[in-house]
Amino acid sequence: MTSRREFARLLAGAPFALEALGVRPARAEAASAPARKGALQIAARGKLVMIGDSITDAGRARTGADAGGGPLGRGYVAMVDTLLAAVYPDQPVWIVNTGISGNTVRDLKARWQADVVDLKPDWLSVMIGTNDVWRQFDSPRRPELAVPIDEYEQTLGELLDRTRPALKGLVLLTPFYLEPNRQEPMRAQMDRYGAVVRRLAATHDALLVDTQAAFDDVLAAAYTANFSRDRVHPNDAGAMVLARAFVNAIGFSWIR
Repeated sequence: MTSRREFARLLAGAPFALEALGVRPARAEAASAPARKGALQIAARGKLVMIGDSITDAGRARTGADAGGGPLGRGYVAMVDTLLAAVYPDQPVWIVNTGISGNTVRDLKARWQADVVDLKPDWLSVMIGTNDVWRQFDSPRRPELAVPIDEYEQTLGELLDRTRPALKGLVLLTPFYLEPNRQEPMRAQMDRYGAVVRRLAATHDALLVDTQAAFDDVLAAAYTANFSRDRVHPNDAGAMVLARAFVNAIGFSWIR
């Protein structure tokens, strides 16, 4: 049985911990490889807006929402903020969480002006797609709730086209599903939407965070319930997997 100490080392990205668990960390770099190790890409006092669905929202406090997670919520966004504040106190980053539970890319389009453009971010992070796929499986009698992959790619691409020129940096995170069987229907469909995000990252000069690859790495050593009860909404350990992948992508150093 894996000890808490071994899991902590795994989540921190320590290669020796992965090897001790019998896991080859070949995909860890691919999941979120920084452009320059130890050189944080976001400049001091830069403003980072992070938009998405419930995974980003994570119970953040906002008008009209019954949540008490503070302005950054209780998920990976808050953990990213904590890691940056603790390790880069000389390079403060202003993070704004604009995630809203239940959102699809259609919802992002409807609020993009207010929740992205009007905030004038230096950097933008986008993770969307989980509900676009999930509604195809949990609401089969209401197909209008799901977002077909062609619409997903076109809508997200148009939003990025509109915004990228004004940004200093862009981070795109793939959607994920905590299911190790890649042939399982929802996992296979989520991978297709993740491929869309990878294409858009390549065409929009964006840093890519392959969240599915990050979870696949840890799922090689532990059951899905260690990271999420429903395979979609991360617990604290799952949120740290996301936070680790994110900060790695922007050049975070774990030994600074």
